[in-house]
Amino acid sequence: MKEADVVIPNKLGVHMRPAAMIADTAVKFSCDTLGEYNGMIANLKSILSIVMLVLEQGARIKLITDGTDEEEAFRALKSLLESGFGEM
Repeated sequence: MKEADVVIPNKLGVHMRPAAMIADTAVKFSCDTLGEYNGMIANLKSILSIVMLVLEQGARIKLITDGTDEEEAFRALKSLLESGFGEM
C-alpha cells in the first residue's frame, strides 16, 4: 500500500473535468485507488465519487493505492493531482 497527502493547487479545485481526468487515469490500473478527505473516502475510478469529496484549492487529499501495480498508479495520480489539471 502506498499513501501520501497531496495538495490541490488549482484555483477551481476538482470539478467535473479534473474528476474525469482522475478517473480516466485510475481505471488504467488494476489496484485499488482511493482518495480520503474530511473523513470521506472516494473510489478514484468513479467521477461521481471524486466530485462528492468537494476538493477546493488547497485541499489536502490522502492518495491511497493498493495492489499489484500500486507504485505506477500512485506516481501517475500524484503527478496529475499536483499538476493542476492544466488549469494553472
